[in-house]
Amino acid sequence: MEGWNVDTLYSWLPELKTGLRILLVLGVAWVLRFVLSRLIRRLRAVFLARADGPEDARWIETLLRALRYSMSIVISLAAVMMVLNELGISIAPILGAAGVVGVAVGFGAQSLIKDYFNGFFLLLENQIRVGDVVEIAGKSGVVEAISLRRTRLRGYDGNVHYIANGLVTTVTNMSTGFAFALMDIGIAYKENVDRAIGLLKDVGREMRADPALEPRIIEDLEVAGVDSLADSAVMLRCRMKVLPLEQWAIRREFLRRIKARFDGEGIEIPFPHRTIYFGEAPKADEAAEGELRLARPLAAGRTS
Repeated sequence: MEGWNVDTLYSWLPELKTGLRILLVLGVAWVLRFVLSRLIRRLRAVFLARADGPEDARWIETLLRALRYSMSIVISLAAVMMVLNELGISIAPILGAAGVVGVAVGFGAQSLIKDYFNGFFLLLENQIRVGDVVEIAGKSGVVEAISLRRTRLRGYDGNVHYIANGLVTTVTNMSTGFAFALMDIGIAYKENVDRAIGLLKDVGREMRADPALEPRIIEDLEVAGVDSLADSAVMLRCRMKVLPLEQWAIRREFLRRIKARFDGEGIEIPFPHRTIYFGEAPKADEAAEGELRLARPLAAGRTS
């Protein structure tokens, strides 16, 4: 071949070696990520088999997912650094500049650093797991994903909330250990309180005896008693200990059943109303009780 000789081959060898080394680095990075994915799957199966209940399982899922994400980033950064080195770009100045720039940028990226620190402790302390129903930073919903950087919630209305972990100062987790279905029932002032409390307990026992509800209820209904004397009703407070995430369904079912029971027993669940007093009671020959009368006579010559 014209122009082809041994010297040309030797001149291409450095570039060829560099290209092969870059391919080797990329290949090793791909293999490491593949092995990491398989390893995490194996660990997931082992840990889930030893998990003590669904809460531990959700924590394991969340932790392993964050671990895979973090390790993938580390492997990718290492591969990029090695490729730059093979291309003749010294990474020492880059690392040095990164350190100097990092100090300067650190003052402006404190919130970002705070996000990662908060995310780390959220995962380490098992405060939030994928699948939990939580309230954080003024938003509530189901945790769909959590990383060191942010948490993704989906509200009951379907809206998705992306919350930086640095904003999380208080976590209200509604799916840890157990929950209480809390009910406030109002009855009319004329009703017998003890009789109404007895009906509440009867409905609670019926729900525990229901095969469809019994596995979701941990303890019998607990009636605290009269919680307040409201404007139009006597408020009775009660609660039922249930499995996590079951409090809303059990509460709705209890309210449905107690409404039907009160209707059958003739116990009034009042609506807001007012008693209007028109002044002194009228005499027998005057207007009937409750009749509205004019406060002053009509002007002469006018008709009503």
